[in-house]
Amino acid sequence: MSLEPHQRIFLVVVDDTEEMSVALHYAARRARNSGGRVALLYVIEPGELQQWGAIEELMKQEQREEAEQLLNRLAKDVVDIAGTMPALYIREGNRQPELFQLIQEEPSISILVLAAGTGRAGPGPLVSYIVGQMSGSLRIPVTIVPGGLSDAQLDAIT
Repeated sequence: MSLEPHQRIFLVVVDDTEEMSVALHYAARRARNSGGRVALLYVIEPGELQQWGAIEELMKQEQREEAEQLLNRLAKDVVDIAGTMPALYIREGNRQPELFQLIQEEPSISILVLAAGTGRAGPGPLVSYIVGQMSGSLRIPVTIVPGGLSDAQLDAIT
């Protein structure tokens, strides 16, 4: 999906963490308030049954269907908040390289929005990777939102 180059595009990586919804809501509010758009990336990670070809293909198909359903649900949230339909990306592979590749391939993506985990495990593997190994390699800024913000707090800062 090609995005308009003059719009500010806020990319959110979709995963199963609690803080992802905070990043999504932050990005949608920023898009609404700046005339931008949201883009959602879901990465289907490689399976463990690679020696069982037919089973692996069935699992990939099921994972893709689940990814599409999740992205469609999240897209409705974005439309409710931002008023525009987000760009949706589904990729297969490892999350970090796929994220980096999408950012390189899609010049209209202008900001990566992540939310930091609130638990004892730290900010989360993706946040750690981005601010650690990738910090000097990205062509766009990264916004890291505290994962425990409420909707009222998000409204106040966006």
